[in-house]
Amino acid sequence: MECPSMLKFSVFDHLDSSGAPLGTFFEERLRLVETIERSGFSGYHLAEHHSTPLGLAASPSVFLAAAIQRTRTLRLGPLVYVLPLYHPLRVYEEICMLDHMSGGRLMVGVGRGGALVEHERYGIDPTNASALYHEAFAVLMRAFDSDVVDFEGTFFTFKDYVVQAKPVQRPHPPLWYGAPSPDAIAWAVPKSINVVSLGPAERAKAISDRYRKDWHALGRDDAALPHIGITRHVVVADTDADAQRIAEAAYATWRQSMDWLWRHAGQDFTLKAIYPQTFAELAAIGHGIAGSPTTVRDYMAELEREAGVNYVLCQMVFGDMTYADATHSIDLFAKEVMPAFR
Repeated sequence: MECPSMLKFSVFDHLDSSGAPLGTFFEERLRLVETIERSGFSGYHLAEHHSTPLGLAASPSVFLAAAIQRTRTLRLGPLVYVLPLYHPLRVYEEICMLDHMSGGRLMVGVGRGGALVEHERYGIDPTNASALYHEAFAVLMRAFDSDVVDFEGTFFTFKDYVVQAKPVQRPHPPLWYGAPSPDAIAWAVPKSINVVSLGPAERAKAISDRYRKDWHALGRDDAALPHIGITRHVVVADTDADAQRIAEAAYATWRQSMDWLWRHAGQDFTLKAIYPQTFAELAAIGHGIAGSPTTVRDYMAELEREAGVNYVLCQMVFGDMTYADATHSIDLFAKEVMPAFR
């Protein structure tokens, strides 16, 4: 199969529990970030979760501060800052710090948060989550755009907040947004916000088609098109059988972490159609791939055709996957998959 040449690849990481001691876990993840940079990936995105083994980096800014010191060229950032859980001016200040500490390599994902059960644990009424997100985002944008922030809203009121810092990347670092549907991206296109979707390739294709249509309607050039991405679990090994064995075992642990908080709360897991119980089921619906470099290369070419995306966020370390298996997978992907798309 002849591979197209416009696709870019990054790594997406929940930083979910592997069962290792926390200090060991963080050190191995930071070493993996170094490997990701050496391997030539376009970026590294990390999730934010709370009160669950799905996410052990409850403060993305703290982990990123360490990752920045271990890298020199890699673009990196949260996907996403769960804005309803933040004081918007405090997170603005953290963004400015991280952008300067990284020399302008920060990416900033923002969102309401996908697991409202986590908001409840933080004392946030889930019914307020969307309104809180939109208001916090408005404050954040006001701080990027202005030297003084005056703001009066339902949840936040600020008077004469003097902005002491601006980010390296002006007016702000590249923004990312998790797009649930084509209709949800209308606001993102004029602002050149990068988008990413979960789940079916068909939904990603509808989002991509809508983004491109609205982009062209504004008279903008394809060369400046933002990233339109999709997430996928990806494991590469020397053979299909080896990759599938590694993926199946690691995914079982990851899947337990993924629905842990729902089970703990006695609630129905809302993402089971996207993340079924086994990796074999995940691969069967196209939401993941485990195989040799040839198998994975062919899958990525087909994914680009089906989903219309220009960016794939590969979840390449998850569950109790060993450090050795993760680094080998990343190395094989970089050397034998990515070159076909350059």
